[in-house]
Amino acid sequence: MHISMKCSVAVHCLIFMNEAGSDDRVTSTLLAESTGCNPASIRALFAALKKAGIIDVQRGNVGAHLIQDPKDVTLLDIQNAVEPDGLATMIGVHQYKGQSCPVARNIHATLAPSYEKIEHATAGAMRSITLADIIDDYHVQLNDKPTRHQ
Repeated sequence: MHISMKCSVAVHCLIFMNEAGSDDRVTSTLLAESTGCNPASIRALFAALKKAGIIDVQRGNVGAHLIQDPKDVTLLDIQNAVEPDGLATMIGVHQYKGQSCPVARNIHATLAPSYEKIEHATAGAMRSITLADIIDDYHVQLNDKPTRHQ
């Protein structure tokens, strides 16, 4: 099973932007340091999140900021922005197609209905979780009231 980390890194970035607020510059370099990713990877996430209408990005040293209310952004929105085929490819089927083996000839069609159920259940769960929910969980982890990023 393969689950991409792009969604987690994107959520990390969005929490950081939320905590920074509109006064602080949230650049790809700053987020690369925070996430442990390289700035080019962060810029690619920025582009995907901007295309989805979740953030706005200003070139140069201005940085990125949220343009949607976190309660209006679901985890599925974020996943679909940064990994459009992510859920469909979350569970793969090996590619061997041994023509002499009836199992090999039919494994894709056999597994497809079950895997589609998993995909739909996962999408439903991700749709029910908002960025605001995750930010609340972050604040619980801090064991503190919401504060600005330092």
